[in-house]
Amino acid sequence: MPENSDHFLLICETCQGSDIADALRTAIADKLPSCFAIRGVSCMAGCSHPTTVGFQAADKAQYLFGRISSAQDIEALAAFAWQYQDSADGWTNATDRPPALYTKTLSRMPRILSGGQA
Repeated sequence: MPENSDHFLLICETCQGSDIADALRTAIADKLPSCFAIRGVSCMAGCSHPTTVGFQAADKAQYLFGRISSAQDIEALAAFAWQYQDSADGWTNATDRPPALYTKTLSRMPRILSGGQA
């Protein structure tokens, strides 16, 4: 994990297992901005849409994507990571995200400001 990480890509290790999560981690690691760290996590409640992947950073909206399974999905996640990094508040509209993620967005949670306000 990069020492200066302030953005996180979360990969669910539950529904599809840690082997799938590890394969996804290997496939995307070199494509992410340097500020990202990848974390394997237990269930993110996307069990009906495996494999699920989340994006998280302080003071930014958070995202959960599901049904991540192809090389095209991985490229779209990497493109979104750059977009997410460059966004001040993490907010993106569905039509602004990579097209491969359009039907794979499971949730967008509003940002929580450092002072605890949404």
